[in-house]
Amino acid sequence: MMVMVTMPKETTIMLRALSLFASAALLACGAAFAQIDRVALERQVADTERAFARSMAERDHAAFTRHLSEQAVFFGRRVLYGKAEVAAGWQRFFVEKEAPFSWEPDLVVVAADGLLAHSTGPVRDPSGKPIARFNSVWRLEAPNTWRIVFDKGQPWEMEPLGK
Repeated sequence: MMVMVTMPKETTIMLRALSLFASAALLACGAAFAQIDRVALERQVADTERAFARSMAERDHAAFTRHLSEQAVFFGRRVLYGKAEVAAGWQRFFVEKEAPFSWEPDLVVVAADGLLAHSTGPVRDPSGKPIARFNSVWRLEAPNTWRIVFDKGQPWEMEPLGK
């Protein structure tokens, strides 16, 4: 024997809406765990890091600033917080005709969700001699738009850990 249950029209509409919402939420969760193309994203971050370094080589402070996240934190003689403070603090490196140093990534890794990345590589003096290693954390802030969130140097070592 089958029993039919009748519900008020408002309850039926609410249950259908809730069902649609739950389905959409499950789809969104599935998309969040979708496979990423890590190799492509690592290449994208490496290219962004090279463009960031090129801003120093070309003495283009505005281009340098465009790579900074609003929440950027740079470690140095003192910690610089936020895009404006980092840009102002690094202005001194753009004063002279020649760049005081250069850098290039030799290792980039992207987090499993494809939203964060770490890049590292040698920092070189004007003669090309390695003097330090940079470590940068990048965040995907919009499609194909990586911005630097954290940056910190360390003493020079030949190979990055984990390579």
